[in-house]
Amino acid sequence: MTAPERRGTTTVSDRAVRRIAGRAVTEALPGRAARATGSSAAVRGGRAEVAVDVALPYPAPLTPTVRRVQDHVTARTAELTGLDVRTARVGVTTLTPDRMTGQEDTPEREVAPGGRVPRRWWAQRRLPLGVLTLLATLTCGALATDLILVHTGHRPAAAWRTGALHWLYVHGPGEPPVTAAAVGCVLLGVWLIVLAVTPGRRGLLTAHSPAPATRVAVDRTAVAALLRDTAAGTEGVDTVAVRVRRRRATVRAALAFGDRAAAREQITEAARRALAECGLRRPLRLRVAVRPLPVWTPPPAEPAPAPLGVVAPAGGN
Repeated sequence: MTAPERRGTTTVSDRAVRRIAGRAVTEALPGRAARATGSSAAVRGGRAEVAVDVALPYPAPLTPTVRRVQDHVTARTAELTGLDVRTARVGVTTLTPDRMTGQEDTPEREVAPGGRVPRRWWAQRRLPLGVLTLLATLTCGALATDLILVHTGHRPAAAWRTGALHWLYVHGPGEPPVTAAAVGCVLLGVWLIVLAVTPGRRGLLTAHSPAPATRVAVDRTAVAALLRDTAAGTEGVDTVAVRVRRRRATVRAALAFGDRAAAREQITEAARRALAECGLRRPLRLRVAVRPLPVWTPPPAEPAPAPLGVVAPAGGN
């Protein structure tokens, strides 16, 4: 009789792990508006790497909530798949209004004591680094292989190597092909320098974190959605357009009825509170514009009070 461990191998696909991780996001915060907007997984033998993009409830302390989702997704995926799951990567893409506010006791947001919160979120530049590494590996590998075959196998040098040396020998620095190649190398070098000294990830805004070893960033689209929902809750507002840049947030609201100045003041105050609760490392400058729609109905004018000592006649002559 064949032993159980020799009967076969169970393979868990990337797709199955990805779906389990996405489902685990909804289980992390029972009764709260949390869901997965995207997920990815890579299984290598008995280990798995998981990444999820989530929509989290608002208002809620961002760092503890993300940590809770991260721990639950990691533990739940490992439990259901039997794989060794590394700590899941969690990206917050959207903040949705939470109607269950007040049902859970959550700690207040605090600024991390000590440590420096970066102003920008630096990208890892995986694609340029991978392309450059691949080209360098292929070039050096081909050259090393040809040299080894020449010195150990007593074979003639490869045609591509001798042809390249001959071409370089017969062409001088002032010829157009050489000049074009030099310009291309210069442009490539400038591009690599720009990638090295610029942070990238322009869509992320860094935020304060209560944990010293934790970095927090909020996507611009999430901040824009938060401001849009906040402004849309103002009485009389019909539509809202929000644009969030690196240092400024612009809110444009269309007013269907009501007082224009009062609506602008309410939107400004609510938007400032929402931005303050985000805990951004660099606070955004806020600009609010309210324009009335063509069908806008102005508020009724209040009657002017009668002067003291003057009594309006009750009627008749």
